[in-house]
Amino acid sequence: MTVDLFASARSFACIFGVLGFGLIGIRPAEAELAITRPGWGGKPLSYVSLTGADARQQLLVTRLHDDGLVTDQTRQVAFTSEPAGLVRITSGLVEPLANGEGVIIARIDTGQDSSIPFKVTDVSKVKSVNFASSIVPLFTKYGCNGGGCHGKSGGQNGFKLSLLGFEPQEDYEYLLREARGRRIFPAAPERSLLLLKATGQLPHGGGSRVSPDSFDYKTFVKWMRQGMPYGKPDDPKLEAIEVHPAERVMMPEARQQLVVLARMTDGSVEDITRSAVFEVNDLEYAEADNTGIVSAGNKPGEIAVMIRYQDKATVFRASVPLGAPLGNLPKEKNFVDRFVFAKWKKVGMPPSEVVNDSTYLRRVTLDIAGRLPTVAETNSYLSDSAQDKRDLLVDRLLRGEEYAEYFANKWSALLRNKRANGAQLRTTLAFYDWIKESIYNNKPYDRFVREIVAASGGIDQSPATAWFKQVNSQQEQMEDTAQLFLGTRLQCAQCHHHPFEKWSQNDYYKFMAFFSRVGKAPSGRPGEEIVFHRAGVAQVTNKKTNKPVKPAGLGSGVFKIKPVDDPRHKLVDWMRADRNRLFSKTMVNRYWKHFFGRGLVNPEDDFRSTNPATHPGLLDALATYFEKSGYDMKALVRLIATSVTYQLSSVPNKHNAADRHYFSRFQPKRLSAEVLYDSLNDLILARSNFGGLPVGTRAVCLPDNSYNSSNYFLSVFGRPDSSSACECERSQEASLAQSLHLFNAKNIHEQLARKDGRAAQLAGDKSLDHAAKIRSLYYRAFSRSPRSEEAEVALAYLATEITDKEGKVVDKIKERYEDILWALANTKEFLFNH
Repeated sequence: MTVDLFASARSFACIFGVLGFGLIGIRPAEAELAITRPGWGGKPLSYVSLTGADARQQLLVTRLHDDGLVTDQTRQVAFTSEPAGLVRITSGLVEPLANGEGVIIARIDTGQDSSIPFKVTDVSKVKSVNFASSIVPLFTKYGCNGGGCHGKSGGQNGFKLSLLGFEPQEDYEYLLREARGRRIFPAAPERSLLLLKATGQLPHGGGSRVSPDSFDYKTFVKWMRQGMPYGKPDDPKLEAIEVHPAERVMMPEARQQLVVLARMTDGSVEDITRSAVFEVNDLEYAEADNTGIVSAGNKPGEIAVMIRYQDKATVFRASVPLGAPLGNLPKEKNFVDRFVFAKWKKVGMPPSEVVNDSTYLRRVTLDIAGRLPTVAETNSYLSDSAQDKRDLLVDRLLRGEEYAEYFANKWSALLRNKRANGAQLRTTLAFYDWIKESIYNNKPYDRFVREIVAASGGIDQSPATAWFKQVNSQQEQMEDTAQLFLGTRLQCAQCHHHPFEKWSQNDYYKFMAFFSRVGKAPSGRPGEEIVFHRAGVAQVTNKKTNKPVKPAGLGSGVFKIKPVDDPRHKLVDWMRADRNRLFSKTMVNRYWKHFFGRGLVNPEDDFRSTNPATHPGLLDALATYFEKSGYDMKALVRLIATSVTYQLSSVPNKHNAADRHYFSRFQPKRLSAEVLYDSLNDLILARSNFGGLPVGTRAVCLPDNSYNSSNYFLSVFGRPDSSSACECERSQEASLAQSLHLFNAKNIHEQLARKDGRAAQLAGDKSLDHAAKIRSLYYRAFSRSPRSEEAEVALAYLATEITDKEGKVVDKIKERYEDILWALANTKEFLFNH
């Protein structure tokens, strides 16, 4: 057999760029199957080079189908090598056996094959094992140093490791010095307690973790036989990692082999595929094993696999298409639709229909004004024949005070406007009013943030200083700023390198240093303070190193700040700078989540590089739009709420019921505690009574958390306590306790039975017949007329005669209206925005 050692490399070079979503170039006829060794930077290498006894390289075998689809065949092909005996190939992993040159051949069951040349040198040369780069990653791979095992505070069963291996020097001490070194037995490594437990030969709470014939086990043994070195100071250090392919379109239940490469400080590149950790962001859509195989599920959606090695992380992304025919798509309204529609076309996800006017009116009024449309609004809107009436409706809602009240409610919770005692009432009221006024007047978002983060003065001069009352430590101020305004959760980095991100402990303290000169003084009023800038050098002490650090943005250099300048203003300048897109991306993503129930990045405040957006192009475009608009919050709401994407029905078609990523239909959202409370009051004509506030105050207008404890409804339906900058504190989940409360709560039945309530009003109104009254109730609850069968049931119930014990007809019409109101309030259609 004659083999062209470089033919496969040449043909594969034409298609290697196709490993992602787009298909480019012209495929040569012979390029149906290709074997390659991925190289750094996405460039395939034309050969396999193995130097030393420990060298390993994972190959990829890829097939380009006639329809343009690229699939992984690494685990489907049979591997052989010529001449035999020089290398061992297991599932595409190549290991050296003897020095020499040859060719590796991958053959599929159809008879097609592809080949790549290889060369093995210095097979007898054994590399010195570096503890930090070779041993510690194995503890991470097998979960030994996780937070639920030996990596937790205090360790487990007397054995402690640093969390996820971020402190290898400490691990070295734990392993060799503690417990008088009893875990390691250099004279007979195989009898070491460490390996006897890891292989299950001795009882171990974690069970058997590693096989005695595995490469990893042999690495442990080799390290012990070499004298358990920590490593030399000039040993190459890890600089970066990358995964190949970085992106892929995967068919349902398909598999994809990943290859992970590490670049070292000396410029060398190593294959670390079998030493890295692979974690899928959502197991509903895929799984990944520790050999780098990603297995897609049978649901269409987006897959993200985080790959970790030492303190570096990267991500593999894949789309699992549905592949259904789209038919005729609705006409695009704005660029939001252009990006969303493009994704539908890519994955074959037919959207639901555009909703009717009744559904849109109710949906957008709830989402912008936080209330139900009135009967008069519904009558007026449904009778309006203007082509642009949806745009006009959004504009009208944005002009209203209720928009400001509703979004102030949202921001008040996120900004932790919390009252612990009566002395703080003036503070929380002032902060809430300031937030509401800022939103009503459409204060630019960057200015809104600056006036919070860099607030100075007292409550009367600067109500936003209230933020520093609740968020009162430098640590909290830094963490809330990062999470709220940059979508970055830095809490983990206080004690160790962030496990899923690039931020170090030093980055944490550098960011904290922006708040190091915040001073507070009594204002003269109980419970109130004056916030001011204390002139001086801005710096904090890194508690790990005990060394001072000066302010620096995340990923930026250290700032040069004069002692007379307030570092907080420098921080806001940096946050809104053109090069820092996280500021605008976090805000637009937060508002996208408000309207769609899920962010383009989910969770909405977790912008890790390992947590990618479902629609990165749309996220970029929204951020750019927001910046160019001058950080106009109303313009952002208008853009989203008038898009066709937002106007899609929540009723699935036969294809998109399982869609959670592509926004091909509207996802029903349970009304928030405050909105549901107000909507129920509107329906049954009840008036709220919150202590210290005017009777009839809407729940969305409550200034702080203090009303939760005295109102079981708000508590059981998940109104947040304003203790966190995370929206996750607000519960939107349905529960049995909620259902029981709506069914049986005494106060709800008392409100239904009120003499001046809705039921009494309807029963006493002689100007309308029952049909008109039922129609008005459906307008009030659902912004639509009752369906014929609904009207028939309600009217029949109202017409039923009720007799007393003596057989006399009793007028119970008020009670029947109470029953109808109660039934409407307990429907999913009422409880959800859909």
